[in-house]
Amino acid sequence: MAAEHVVRAASDAAKHGPEHTDRPVAYDAILLASFGGPEGQDDVLPFLRNVTRGRGIPDERLEEVAHHYRAFGGVSPINGQNRALKAALESELARRGVDLPVYWGNRNWDPYLNGALLQAVADGRRTVIAIATSAYSSYSSCRQYREDFARALDETGLEGELVIDKVRQYFDHPGFVAPFVTGVERGLAEVEERLPGVELTHEVRVLFSTHSIPSADAERSGPAFRGFGAGGAYEAQHRAVADVVMQRAGRGVEWELVFQSRSGPPSQPWLEPDVNDAIRRLAGEGVRAVVIVPLGFVSDHMEVMWDLDTEAMRTADEVGVIAVRTPTPGIDPAYVSGLVDLVLERRDGLPAAERPAETDLGPWYDVCRSGCCENARLGFRPVVAGLTP
Repeated sequence: MAAEHVVRAASDAAKHGPEHTDRPVAYDAILLASFGGPEGQDDVLPFLRNVTRGRGIPDERLEEVAHHYRAFGGVSPINGQNRALKAALESELARRGVDLPVYWGNRNWDPYLNGALLQAVADGRRTVIAIATSAYSSYSSCRQYREDFARALDETGLEGELVIDKVRQYFDHPGFVAPFVTGVERGLAEVEERLPGVELTHEVRVLFSTHSIPSADAERSGPAFRGFGAGGAYEAQHRAVADVVMQRAGRGVEWELVFQSRSGPPSQPWLEPDVNDAIRRLAGEGVRAVVIVPLGFVSDHMEVMWDLDTEAMRTADEVGVIAVRTPTPGIDPAYVSGLVDLVLERRDGLPAAERPAETDLGPWYDVCRSGCCENARLGFRPVVAGLTP
């Protein structure tokens, strides 16, 4: 096979780029990779500089975002949530008798990925399977993590010493989907309690919310040969999962996919509609209540707490609409168990036909396809866990 089709830093089972591996791999550690967040007021600006590195954004503009964190004492909830998730994974692994230590490293704040990899190697680990705290396909939710792994190998000098594979994107894994089904069921029940006699099919909407991304990046999400269209795999995956959730829990209520947390300049097209615009429009159409489902998020981090629990709730109150926000997976036992299942399917070489997937889009690829999830601004940079470029 041509050299350009050898996957960097991969196990023997993955290094030639199969869509799904079916050979067991003796992993000796798990790497939990996440975004990171500040843990005090003095951390906020340095953290935001890390997030926006290379873009030349002045501190004055960063302060416009910093107030979200400062409203919570400068502490992002994400690090605490990752500590809880790490502990929950360790507990589930122990319950199943799986001897795999969990190392945690962030993209943008301490503990950083570099330190996690160095500690793993110091502990004698050499073959790592990574889990990113992001379920969908896009640049920021998949490819950028794979770039982070490649950069960390370069910066630590561990290239050639450490194998890093990555579990597949798990947007439609049963463990990820189940908490949202429960959330919608309970959310609709709460609406009925708060609005006795409400007509669910006419006066209520379910809004599945996810992080907006530039339209150009959305178009490039997922492999081009799948032909997903303007919203790419990113939008297609969300819509497919939302459809499954509503089939199981929706009780005939209409639903929409909405977006939040836009951060680009007004001249740059991003995915729409914004959740706040959708709430205002629905109020004008006679909708009395909305159930907001944070479908794009694995935990209640800042985008959920500020953009949904603060801004969206304020918008709903202003237009006289009752809004109920359902939980993220967090450390739901089904979600935690599902993450362990994803590790074990790679460890054991489980054939693709035996892997669970709740939509027709999955099970997603073990090794990302060539050209998958390009950043329209940055182009292709070195990655692991995927074919080049």
